Amino acid sequence: MKAAVIVFPGSNCDRDCKVAIERSTGAKVDMVWHGDTALPSGLDLIVLPGGFSYGDYLRCAAMASLSPVMAEVRAAAERGVATVGICNGFQVLTEAKMLPGALLRNEKLKYVCKPVGLEVTNAQTRFTAAYNGRREVEMTVGNGEGNFFADEETLDRLEGEGQVVFRYLDNPNGSSRAIAGIVNGKGNVLGLMPHPDRAFEEELGSADGALLFQSALASA
Repeated sequence: MKAAVIVFPGSNCDRDCKVAIERSTGAKVDMVWHGDTALPSGLDLIVLPGGFSYGDYLRCAAMASLSPVMAEVRAAAERGVATVGICNGFQVLTEAKMLPGALLRNEKLKYVCKPVGLEVTNAQTRFTAAYNGRREVEMTVGNGEGNFFADEETLDRLEGEGQVVFRYLDNPNGSSRAIAGIVNGKGNVLGLMPHPDRAFEEELGSADGALLFQSALASA
């Protein structure tokens, strides 16, 4: 199995993602610089990590979404390659219009960093199959702009088509309908604000994030 982690200026969870994927799945992981114009061949998973790409200037991820490598990420996703955006990576996916909605300032205008309980809203996706029907998991959030927003029509469509994958049990940032993670219509692009890369071993407080990476690569 082969995975790639995209590295933007300001990424701070890129190596965390690499280690999490390697230890969770045994996959080979390549680090790909945002300025590259090609991806390694034969990828089974692409991860856009958390951090503060380009220092969060303009809007979070607005500049990163225009990085040269994103054309290749989009093309790979259109071919069906599993693609995960975590925290700032979720923001990149919305800015690049690979996922609907937007991530706004947290409801109380404060940075939130803590473990959170999540409901696995859709256990039948290629990112959640390894949870084997578990309805509640734990990961960690660390964001100041994690407030997922979309208009009511879009929210109804996401709900109705099973694209809401994770929901907060205790909404820490005011996200619409407590949404923590969504997939695209094809089901191969996932964006989530909680960090599976900070929850892949019990020593970190939870190993639930490992199952997300295992699910994504098993589906390949």
